[in-house]
Amino acid sequence: MRIVILGAAGRDFHNFNVVYRDDPAATVVAFTATQIPGIANRTYPASLAGRYYPNGIPIVAEAKLEDLCRAERVDQVVFAYSDVAHAHVMHLASRALATGADFALLGPRRTMLAASRPVIAVSGLRTGCGKSPISRWLAGHLRHHRLRVGVLRHPMPYGDLLRERVQRFATRADLAAADCTIEEREEYEPHIAAGGVVFAGVDYAAILRAAEAEADILVWDGGNNDFPFIRPDLHIAVADALRPDQVTTHHPGEAVARMADILVANKADAAAPGDVAALIARLREVNPRATVLRGFSPVRVDDAAAVRGRRVLVVEDGPTITHGGMPSGAGAAAALAAGAAELVDPRRSAPPELLTVFAAYPHIGQVLPAMGYSPSQLAALGQTIAASDADAVVVATPIDLAALLQVNKPLIRARYDFAEDPAAPLAPLISAFLRKHGLNVQEEPARRPR
Repeated sequence: MRIVILGAAGRDFHNFNVVYRDDPAATVVAFTATQIPGIANRTYPASLAGRYYPNGIPIVAEAKLEDLCRAERVDQVVFAYSDVAHAHVMHLASRALATGADFALLGPRRTMLAASRPVIAVSGLRTGCGKSPISRWLAGHLRHHRLRVGVLRHPMPYGDLLRERVQRFATRADLAAADCTIEEREEYEPHIAAGGVVFAGVDYAAILRAAEAEADILVWDGGNNDFPFIRPDLHIAVADALRPDQVTTHHPGEAVARMADILVANKADAAAPGDVAALIARLREVNPRATVLRGFSPVRVDDAAAVRGRRVLVVEDGPTITHGGMPSGAGAAAALAAGAAELVDPRRSAPPELLTVFAAYPHIGQVLPAMGYSPSQLAALGQTIAASDADAVVVATPIDLAALLQVNKPLIRARYDFAEDPAAPLAPLISAFLRKHGLNVQEEPARRPR
């Protein structure tokens, strides 16, 4: 069988590694690439592809799908990326079927790896729902119980694939040595700052073995709205109360909602009470066996006085604002709550490279997504900030952007973390899980005040 895998440098490589790489009856003729700038026109290396692929596997732009299927006499097109509307998946299916090929989706049973350590997975129904803060809260909670925690992050292999086969990040120096993009740093750096260790890369069987060697328990920190690569013993899925109508609209977010053990209706402090109630009702309807909790995501700025009454440029988490579909995020909310006089439109100072981003995602409001998939995008981000007539910049990306950019304006960080609902907290459910698996639930002794 001749196969094309539709991907975005993540799920596609994983599906190949665990399902097709060692199957002599399957020949993957190409991967396609979309969503992420600059990931097409590469080759999946021969040393990763295995014995049946001495020349590696080409990665081509998704726009060339029909030509590729006809030229390579493709029998099956496999969809393997996430955070897209259901209609998007079926449009691609129609394109594949029109060439005569079958269209397929690989499910959890075929693609999840079994771990030798207990696994808690955190998935999001959409990008930007607040999954990462909950993952960080969970990792911190487990460390508080004196457990060695290995965080496995959904892949973001945007650079040298062979070099990124297995990655381990424990310090900021590790991030610099790996030439991590802003998007990678946004996921890895906050875990590191809290004292955690993150594993990621391309080959998740090898990544899993590396994490198991130094951890008592594993946390799968999922990306986009994908289901986990590692089979979870406890699966937490996070929905966004600001988007209560998006429980069953996207792939594979709907599948994640239906398979989770715990569903968190997050940002309940920011959403209208009616929207929170509607989301909880919808989650219970879709997955009546799951425990449904509310979650809070309070935002704050480090220096409210530097924002109050000033004209502010807001830099938001990139994926949340682009393919996550949000017009603005925590940065805009924090700036307005701190009394900003005006949000300055970044389009007025953006160079052409970033103007193409705004054109591709016309829903974006008066905020600047922290695009940094390449050095040129990072430079364009700095140029936009430097050329803006704003008085100050509120930065809501979870990394220290000031360490990467030198700009002529004060950068004030907006921060947001997960907070439990006191009426129905998440922590007791985690403690019960630990006891079930015979893990130490003894908390660290409280630190004495100096």
